[in-house]
Amino acid sequence: MDLPVNSVPAWRIKGERFLNMNHPLIMGVINCTPDSFYDGGRHRHPDEAVRRGLELVSEGALILDVGGESTRPGALPVTREEELERVLPVMQRLSAALEQSHPEVVLSVDTTKAEVAAMALAAGAAVVNDISACRFDPGLLDVLRQYQPGYVLMHALGTPATMQSNPYYENVLDEVRRFFEQRMNVLVQSGLSEDAIILDPGIGFGKLLEHNLRLLRNIDDLLQLGRPLLVGISNKSFWKGLLGLELEERGSVTQVATALLTVKGVRVHRVHDVLETQRTLRVFQELSGGGSC
Repeated sequence: MDLPVNSVPAWRIKGERFLNMNHPLIMGVINCTPDSFYDGGRHRHPDEAVRRGLELVSEGALILDVGGESTRPGALPVTREEELERVLPVMQRLSAALEQSHPEVVLSVDTTKAEVAAMALAAGAAVVNDISACRFDPGLLDVLRQYQPGYVLMHALGTPATMQSNPYYENVLDEVRRFFEQRMNVLVQSGLSEDAIILDPGIGFGKLLEHNLRLLRNIDDLLQLGRPLLVGISNKSFWKGLLGLELEERGSVTQVATALLTVKGVRVHRVHDVLETQRTLRVFQELSGGGSC
């Protein structure tokens, strides 16, 4: 079943495959890091990360986002070698496992580094999820031109280490929109096809509570840019600022927001709790008129 905002363009990923954006999709998170805010350290061993990935697929994830560098507020960068050591074995093993059991599943690499992206794409990834918009490592533009993967273009201020140090906007919605227009132009001029781009407003990345809330309330305005939207609000710390909720208390509000954002046109939800998100979207669709996720 198509949802109320049903004119969202398809998202092209590597290999000329298109993902239909007329219904919501789930991107499950696999953190291969010791210091992720949500599950740091749980999936550092490749076998455990692969097991977790297959579990997320069984729960309803179509996309798996594998990351080897924490981007939580205050996080410091890791070396290219360390990130590759964390990510590449997982990507290789997951790709092999999914090819046999779930060939429809899409692998994404969460990185800002050109070499990490290139090696992950060669190992089976079809999407690059980049919090830097190709500003930290300009060589990433060449990788995108060469491989033509799906690309998550995210807005952020500064770096993870500095982004929450008094972020300021005159008008956060207008500034995020202009940022997307400028970076999309850079990407397309560098050789990436525009239909490969999906937009992520970067909730919690260089934004105070009021900035996050304004973006979420008006997120459908960003659809005017002609690209689909991806959002990651799963268990984010701004829920503590709004309601005083600790990490383990944020699940229910995440699900309420997920349903509301789907109404507003968000089509890819990047989450830690795939099963609960799948249930939320299934109930939402049934109550919206029928059909399954």
